[in-house]
Amino acid sequence: MARNLLRPARFDDLGLRRALGDRMLLLLVAAMAFLAALALAGVVGVRALAAHWQEGAGSALTVQVPRPADQEGGQTRIARVLAVLHDIPGVASARKLSQTELAELLRPWLSDGAELMAIRLPAVIAVRLAAGAPNPEQLGARLAAAVPGTLTESHGMWVQRLSLLAGSLQACAWLALAVVAAVAAAVVAIATRAGLAARREAIEIVHGLGATDGYIADRFASRATGLAAIGGGLGALAALPVLLVLARLAAPFAAARPEAAADASGLAMLAALPPPLWLTLPVLPLAAAAIGFLTAQVTVRRWLRRLP
Repeated sequence: MARNLLRPARFDDLGLRRALGDRMLLLLVAAMAFLAALALAGVVGVRALAAHWQEGAGSALTVQVPRPADQEGGQTRIARVLAVLHDIPGVASARKLSQTELAELLRPWLSDGAELMAIRLPAVIAVRLAAGAPNPEQLGARLAAAVPGTLTESHGMWVQRLSLLAGSLQACAWLALAVVAAVAAAVVAIATRAGLAARREAIEIVHGLGATDGYIADRFASRATGLAAIGGGLGALAALPVLLVLARLAAPFAAARPEAAADASGLAMLAALPPPLWLTLPVLPLAAAAIGFLTAQVTVRRWLRRLP
């Protein structure tokens, strides 16, 4: 009882408040949490955009019909191809591109001369597939059998490239997250070592009086955990406005409805942030606290083993 009266609660017998300063460690961990939030946003954002783009590219086909105005079986070739497409289950839409749209497609290669070309361009039909549609090879064979010379081009190559690009970007984002975690651990380790060096005499005295390695490590780990958790929370809060702006900028590329992407209200901006990010941002302070605790424990115990 007398010991408790002489030693108030949360007594800093090792002087850790002076050894582990709260300003520098807080700022550094907050910076690491900010970068970690951006890396997580990269992982989630790339995954969402890749899924959206792959879904769109995988369900799109382009059908080219040479000599579209020629008559075959009482119909023009283009009309016959459109009729066959409309009869195939799983074809959501089939629309012939206008001459203006074709000229716009050719403009990057032919400039303004695309509209003045004397050759007969094939008609181009943009096809959108739905669930239950035949695969592009079967659909192309059916169209070629109905109207010889018809060419069907799927976007499988672009889907594969998008998948490869998305995988590469996600790997880079995960690597950046791992680097941020390693740097955060290094920051805590350096701060802990500086605290050990600053309080070496006090630690040696307390250790000589019978304090265990676990007791000393727990005191350092408790201090480092609290500072890392606060820094992680500050970094997550600082990253939130940046993530909202980035989500707002990326919304037109992933929104199913253009009018939803154009909504600039506050609720729309909050809704633009993917749900996985809302779930992972609160985890950042916990992850920072875990890194601080484990790093401080390992650093202090290894330092104490080298004491005479």
